[in-house]
Amino acid sequence: MAEESGTGKDYLWLDHYPEGVAWEAGIVPKALPAMLDESVRKHGSRPALDFMGREYSYQEFGDLVDRAAKGLQDLGVVKGSRVGLFFPNSPYAVIMYYAVLKAGGVVVNLNPLYAEQEVQKLVADSGAEFLATMNLVALYPKLSHALGDGGIKKVIICPMAEVLPFPKNLLYRLFRRGEVASFPDDDRHVTFKELTANDGSYSPVEVSPGEDVAVLQYTGGTTGLPKGAMLTHKNLYVNAEQCRRWFVDLDEGHETNLGVLPFFHSFGMTVSMNLGVLTGSRILLVPRFELEPVLKLIQDKRPTLFPGVPTMYTGINGYPQVGKYDLSSIKFCISGGAPLPLQVKKNFEALSGCALVEGYGLSETSPVATCNPMTGTSKEGSIGIPFPDTRIEIHSVEDPDQTVPQGERGEICIAGPQVMIGYWNRPEDTDEVFSGEFLRTGDVGYMDEEGYTFIVDRIKDLILAGGYNVYPRTVEEAIYQHPAVAEVTVIGIPDEYRGESPKAFISLREGQSLEEQELLDFLKDKLSKIEMPREIEFRDELPKTMIGKLSKKELVAEEKTKRGGQEAE
Repeated sequence: MAEESGTGKDYLWLDHYPEGVAWEAGIVPKALPAMLDESVRKHGSRPALDFMGREYSYQEFGDLVDRAAKGLQDLGVVKGSRVGLFFPNSPYAVIMYYAVLKAGGVVVNLNPLYAEQEVQKLVADSGAEFLATMNLVALYPKLSHALGDGGIKKVIICPMAEVLPFPKNLLYRLFRRGEVASFPDDDRHVTFKELTANDGSYSPVEVSPGEDVAVLQYTGGTTGLPKGAMLTHKNLYVNAEQCRRWFVDLDEGHETNLGVLPFFHSFGMTVSMNLGVLTGSRILLVPRFELEPVLKLIQDKRPTLFPGVPTMYTGINGYPQVGKYDLSSIKFCISGGAPLPLQVKKNFEALSGCALVEGYGLSETSPVATCNPMTGTSKEGSIGIPFPDTRIEIHSVEDPDQTVPQGERGEICIAGPQVMIGYWNRPEDTDEVFSGEFLRTGDVGYMDEEGYTFIVDRIKDLILAGGYNVYPRTVEEAIYQHPAVAEVTVIGIPDEYRGESPKAFISLREGQSLEEQELLDFLKDKLSKIEMPREIEFRDELPKTMIGKLSKKELVAEEKTKRGGQEAE
């Protein structure tokens, strides 16, 4: 993968690095709140947060963070205290995130879409002593049962109406009373107003950026309890700075970031929220992705950065009225969270005029590790080249400590300043996921002669058909080429002759029709016989994860149940 030279390591990607970006960046890590303090100092009067028309300047944002940090310390938050944040994208989500860090605490990101029992397990696993959420029936009741064991000292309740602009705040109180949750009037519950009723003179906490954990980011495990990736201040600050340097033409203090990715997920946390704060950008806070409202927001508010997942771009591509909306403000589009189908990329670029580049990462890497250049060569089907100060190696699937020759397939492994320090209270899992300083991703891929990495598939998603490896992504890419197809997910199902065969689940574009045989005929020159789906099932919708990427686990479980417990991989 790398050879010694007179100047040190000679990596394949160095001769193909984007102009204006230094791979050997030597970024000096800082505590995360330093990003906010710097933006408040430089951009105090500029807009920071925009929520349904209610704007907060950087000065107002910074003041609320200081007062919330002081309030948290008064409640008993000390260095290392875990504080669970249970929010959709909203001003509270950002304010409380930075306030917890300023108070010396550790943010525990909790997914508000999780079921009550899942939330309780994560609260218990993290050892959280404090929780913060909104006064919504969709949220607070899920947390209320976590209070029973006595481990939670305080719950901060943040009212929805108080972050809405006039007259939406009055209308909300009048007509949305059914959405407002009641909570006990006791000393365990504190309102956001009470929390911030102080002068903001919090006690600064000394932080070692490379050692002190800033966030417990729970990974979306397909079985059992998700693991908490321990992300340090260094991991998260450096990853935001790596993103800033990647966007070479970014105009600090004058960009608008479309915050439609959930901030409780690592991708949205870094590329929308932390990058936005680092660059003094206005962050448009979108609680959930809905096609028409988002398109209207793009036209009205003119965002310049649009980080998203492939299903968002797919949805926009297929929206019948998309031509009514002006998308020309968008300068930077980065897709992550799932493979970006080539046809989705081409269609969105034609619509928006913006280059859509695919990046790659994991919760364990804060999350971005590689990306196609914003300027220069963006290779179709590639996840790009390593971020500054980041190294990629391809290791043998059979022997994770051995690299494979350039061009051969193996497990993608990552080393860099954004890689987590381990899993919370899981030393054995931590040891298993590292090969020396390299994090094992579980993804099969290869690196070409110019240092670009290509993912073939997840190791666990491989379909073993008659002794051959069939990669679901290969089958999916072929099916996506049919113009009637909107989304597709391929899994392995039992096959008496071959052991396993592919099955494709497909949703069609609005107004389109497609027969199974018609699709099989279309695929004849695109897939080998062993890669051809043995079964095809058309559905109105396909299962998705919390950030909107297509999910296989529900389909695998359905197929297993259908076959009386026989495994579908």
